[in-house]
Amino acid sequence: MDLRYPTGKFICPENITSAHIEKWISDIEELPLKISNLVSGFTDKQLETPYRPGGWTARQVIHHIHDSHHNGYIRFKWAMTEDRPIIKAYDEKLWAELFDTKSAPINLSLDLLKALHTKWVYFLKGLSPQDLAKEFIHPEGSVAISLGEDIGIYAWHGNHHLAHLEIVARHT
Repeated sequence: MDLRYPTGKFICPENITSAHIEKWISDIEELPLKISNLVSGFTDKQLETPYRPGGWTARQVIHHIHDSHHNGYIRFKWAMTEDRPIIKAYDEKLWAELFDTKSAPINLSLDLLKALHTKWVYFLKGLSPQDLAKEFIHPEGSVAISLGEDIGIYAWHGNHHLAHLEIVARHT
């Protein structure tokens, strides 16, 4: 198993169907509870354990998920209110090195993730097929990403990092 990508890399289907969207939204909806259930009993040692050599600690992964998904939610809002906006990227590696990501209690991000995902899922379930086709431009490579595809990316992203936390749980 590739510890860096334990669930594989995201591959977007050429034709995104309503079944894909429903599954991806369900994954986003279920993620906070899955993470909370998994890490609620983690010891300080487990929280400071990287999921792979040279990788982030479990604590950093938990805080990163919130940081990333918070940015993702805002990107959806921009795409819905602007015409193909160029989104603001952030340096996730540098964010993961900030003192709060390396030391803050995980419940801060777990609570935020639960609230964020509850609101985000409500928003996602209200998107029309026309809304799902709206796009934003990612400045790295100037790639246009539709909201439909981005739902899949964030569903994958959450499961990707959940798998990292499962690695820590299994090996500590």
